[in-house]
Parts: sequence; structure tokens; C-alpha cells
Amino acid sequence: MNGLFIRQATKKDMQKIQDMLALSHWFTYEKIYTKTQIQQMLDQYYHAERLIEEIMCINATWHGYIVAERDDEIIGVIGGGMRDQKDGEVYVFYLHPNQRNLGVGTLLLNHFTKIQKFTYGAQEQWVAVAKGNEYALPFYEAKGFVFQHESASYAPIGDRDISLWYKRKI
Repeated sequence: MNGLFIRQATKKDMQKIQDMLALSHWFTYEKIYTKTQIQQMLDQYYHAERLIEEIMCINATWHGYIVAERDDEIIGVIGGGMRDQKDGEVYVFYLHPNQRNLGVGTLLLNHFTKIQKFTYGAQEQWVAVAKGNEYALPFYEAKGFVFQHESASYAPIGDRDISLWYKRKI
């Protein structure tokens, strides 16, 4: 991938991460949630104060943000942490819409998986995907994630906000 860098995010990346997350959320969820719900999600989880805190926090339960950067632009972001001693989880994973199907997501996930496996000892990796997110489901299934169950989202946006839980051995 010519000119692509995968690296730990820094405070100076906050605005670019915030902009990319907003663009990705509008693209990903426009057919699942209302405009009000998408804006509520962005306001609640991706405001500047929280992003700075999450960029700076790196430990077992939250590994900070890992970004994919090309030509000084953030084109992908992933974050997560350990659920327990053996299970890692991907909490946040978004790509710029025009970077889909170019291998960027695979590189980000592979990098993040190595962190969870070799730094924190993860043996399995989990992810919750919003029901109806037809962009993420084929990607995760192609990477070996297997559907486990569905449940109410732990970060509900609406009364019908359902998460589909997948896991894989790593």
C-alpha cells in the first residue's frame, strides 16, 4: 500500500480522527438510524474531550486509537481493549468511505490484532456490529469472525438498537 502508514494516534490527530469518524458514521448508518440518532452518537462518543482522552489512554482495557494515514490524511481508525485475560475486543473500527475494498481495513485489523495477541495475550477477538450494518458484516466474516449471538447494544441509540456479536480465534 503505497504511502500508507499504520500508527498509534497522537493528540495532534484528534480533529482528523473526529472528521473521519463523522464522515464514516453518516455513510455507514444512514440506512439504519435517523439523522438525529447518528448525530447523537457522534456527539456522545466522538466529541473532542473524549477523543483526546481516548487517544492518550493506552492500557489493557483500552489500547488507544490506531490510525491508517496516507498523504497526511487519516483514512481509518481502530480501537479496543481486553474484555478479560484471554479475550480482546474491537470497539471502534471505521474507514473513510472511499477507502473500502482497498486493503486498508485488513491492514488496520491485522496490526490491531497483533497488539492484542502479542502485547496483551488475547486468544480470541470479539466485535459487536450494529444489526443492518451491511458494510461491516461481510468484512468480519471474511476475516474469520463467526456469529455468536445478538443482544441489545450496550451503547443504545434507539429502542431497536441491536448488536450482532462475532468472535474469532487469534
